[in-house]
Parts: sequence; structure tokens; C-alpha cells
Amino acid sequence: MDCFNNEGDAKMKLVTIAGRQVPAIGIGTWHMGSMPDKRPQEIAAIRAGIDAGARLVDTAEMYGSGDSEALVGEALQTYHRDDIFLISKVLPNNASKQRMEKSLEASLARLQTDYLDLYLYHWRGGVPLAETISELQRLQDSGKIRAWGVSNFDLPDMTELWQLPEGKNAVANEDLYNLAERGIEYDLLPWQRAHNIPLIAYSPVGAGADIRSSAMQGDTALAQVAAHHNVSPYQVILAWAIRDGHTIAIPQTSNAEHMKTNIAAGDVTLTDGDLALLDKEFPAPTRKEPLAMR
Repeated sequence: MDCFNNEGDAKMKLVTIAGRQVPAIGIGTWHMGSMPDKRPQEIAAIRAGIDAGARLVDTAEMYGSGDSEALVGEALQTYHRDDIFLISKVLPNNASKQRMEKSLEASLARLQTDYLDLYLYHWRGGVPLAETISELQRLQDSGKIRAWGVSNFDLPDMTELWQLPEGKNAVANEDLYNLAERGIEYDLLPWQRAHNIPLIAYSPVGAGADIRSSAMQGDTALAQVAAHHNVSPYQVILAWAIRDGHTIAIPQTSNAEHMKTNIAAGDVTLTDGDLALLDKEFPAPTRKEPLAMR
């Protein structure tokens, strides 16, 4: 079922995750929430994204040691909770049977909600994977989370996960992915598509929150594609990230106008010629690469 009703959202590219359809451009909140003087601006940016059609908001207990969750919780108070697909993540040191539920309850309190749409295991730590997955499933069965998934998992991690009794209940994997860092295309992305596991792409525009800090700075092919569609290079990068229909990109910005252009990138459809031009400049991997993480 759709989790949004605005007429303007109908033209946006949609991705199915945990049985729901959401626009393929969501809202990331890493590095947000810890500067009081920026709080009004950051809340305005999150709300601008939702008003522009975004419905998925991604955060984590790690981000600002809970500050990001608290920011998101405040920003979402003016919306119907069921209209938002809300994601948070549990740290590895809290991913045990003894600690996970307490950690989740703290996240829910900061987010001012009684459930998460998706709870992700942020990255692998010392707790046995079987224990973490068993507890995630228990929390889903309790109703405190509606689905669970993983983050920063590579193919060996996913295949290990799939061998666990409840491992196939994972509904998503969140990894770093962008035009300049395509390593997961070699084996992980094909595996996820074959198993109907959508990708949530973090850092979808490069190394920093601004394209100027990324490896894509001033690229001629990118500028050419952007001119062809009368959009910014930044929007082309986002449109590229979601091109396969199975990826949700979660760019982060504290600027409301920039947020609106992020969401508008979901309306950009790149042609085969565009993709060929970008592939030439930013080629797909030809061998296994270490998983990119930040």
C-alpha cells in the first residue's frame, strides 16, 4: 500500500520496501541535530522534503548520540505518523539480547513514536549474528518495529545472514553507493536484486554533503547530462543512484531549497545514452572491491 496521498507524488519513482511503496528519494539525517543554532533550519529542511513528496526518513542512534533522532522526532510532529516510513539503526554494542530492546525504546522516545517502520543493524560487531537477528525478529513480533534489516553488509555477510533460520526476513540493506563508488555492483547488488532485497544508498552524492567535495567535481559528462535534462549535476547523480527501481537514495542537507531539489531528482529519468556517457566516465567495477564505508 502507498504511504502517501499527495497528488503531486504520483509521478515520483517508487520503490517497494517492507511491503510499502515509497518515493525513491528519501531524507538522510547524518550530521544533523547536534548544533542548537541550526535546529530551526534543519527542522525546516526535513519538513520541506516531506512537503515536496519524500516519505522515508533515515536516522540512527549513533548520529549525534541520539541528537539526530530527537531532531527527527520534533520535525515529524506536524505529520500523520502512518504517512512516514521511519528508519533508525542499532549500534553493534547494543545489538545483543540483553541490550537491544532498551536501546530501541530510547530511540522511540527520542523519535516521539511507539514504533519504527524499519530497524537496521548498523554494522557488524562482536555479538553473534544469530543472536542479533533473533532479537530483531522478536522485536518485530512485539510490534515495536514493523520490519528489520541490515546496514554496511557485503555479500559474504548477506549470504551468512540468509543461512540463519530468520535471516530471510531481512527487508533491506543500507550501504554506501554513488556514481563514483560503484563497488557493490560487482556482486552484492546482483545478489540483492535476485533476492528482492532493496538497497538503501547512503552518501549517494559522494564523500560529503556537497558535490564540490566529491570525486565528481566538475565532471564534463555529468555536466552534459545535466544540461540535457535542464537539471543540476547533483540531481543527475541522485537520478543515477535510483535508476534501477530497487534503490532508495537518502541524501542529507540542512538547506530547505536544496532538499526540494533533492526530492525533485526523483522525477528525472536518464536515457540509455545518458547512462552510457556516465558509465564511460565512471565505469562499473570489473573485480571485487572492499565494501566502502563511512
